[in-house]
Amino acid sequence: MIKTLFISAWYPNRYDEMFGLFVRKHAEAVSLYCDVQVLYVHPSSDIRHFETEIRQNGKVKETIVYFPTSKSGVFSKLLKQINFLRAYLKGWRMLQKSGFRPDIVHANILTRTVVMAYGIHLFTGIPYVITEHWTRYLPLRKSYNGLLRKKITEFVVKHAAAVFPVSENLKNAMISNKLWNKNYFVVNNAVDDVFLTDISKVSETKKIILHVSCFDDQQKNVKGLLNSLKALSVNRNDFKMIFIGTGVDFKEVVDYSVKLNFPEDMIHFVGEKNPAEVAEYMKNADFFVLFSNYENSPVVISESLVCGKPVISTDVGGIAEHINETNGILIPARDENMLFESLNFMLDHFQDYDAEKLKREAVEKFSMKNVGKTIAQQYEKILGKNSE
Repeated sequence: MIKTLFISAWYPNRYDEMFGLFVRKHAEAVSLYCDVQVLYVHPSSDIRHFETEIRQNGKVKETIVYFPTSKSGVFSKLLKQINFLRAYLKGWRMLQKSGFRPDIVHANILTRTVVMAYGIHLFTGIPYVITEHWTRYLPLRKSYNGLLRKKITEFVVKHAAAVFPVSENLKNAMISNKLWNKNYFVVNNAVDDVFLTDISKVSETKKIILHVSCFDDQQKNVKGLLNSLKALSVNRNDFKMIFIGTGVDFKEVVDYSVKLNFPEDMIHFVGEKNPAEVAEYMKNADFFVLFSNYENSPVVISESLVCGKPVISTDVGGIAEHINETNGILIPARDENMLFESLNFMLDHFQDYDAEKLKREAVEKFSMKNVGKTIAQQYEKILGKNSE
């Protein structure tokens, strides 16, 4: 069985259990076919010494090293970089002492974490692959900057055994930024098995629309969604809108909703929910909506489809690779009038979509079993050995 070490710039931790959850799902998916361990390091300004946390998440052993940082001081940035490196060395030594020597390193999210993967490769010969999720390479973001960062990123991407972007759109954006590698291979996000439930829903007097996000309004444009819902509420009141999640703009969005003065019991903010709870909400929803200004391949859309629910989404990033007229509606970003029309249409036609077909096709693309197998097969090609 192939031994795989996952390292990542984002990963669930004691400060934020939702941070990089999609990376954990990939690790869990791969663990169905490989021996997987995770090494993650996380900065903390409320500790003075390195602290280590060992978790067993299903088949995946997670080693998390928390390293001290300072928010102020002349050398605070330098100290953070030094402690970042020390944390990785500490974690790597712990893995070695436990007898775990990976056959391959799976690095997630450029750039600094992949530099660690390259360092491991340089000193041990262990090959590394990269999965990228970040939107910074997309033309709308324009946040992939800095000559030194670009040169380092180009170098570590070039020397990777393979690069796994989560959408064809992201792959093209990375290549357009001179991130060349001879082995690009698109890998879908993995959907938790808790979403593989039956499609039957609890009887409701009103139709239910669902939105799940991190409430970063610059990206998710939740206020724009609220504007369209307000216009919709003038014409009809046969629906409930449920928002799941928290984030940097959560309070601002909730306050904005109050100012719009929706009819009673129409808008519901239920906060952060775990995957099993989100799955239950999706099972009982009639359709899902996402009005983002930019995305890569949001896992919430995959989860909705796995639950057999049609989707209204903006046509940004890699979303068009999964949403079409058979399973939803694509609209231009920031077009609140088009969103209004689509919401109005979907409220009357969501039942016209073939829920069983939506679920069947989505499970084929996004299930833990199938995504894990796809990644494991790529490892096999690189290593020339079988994962069984």
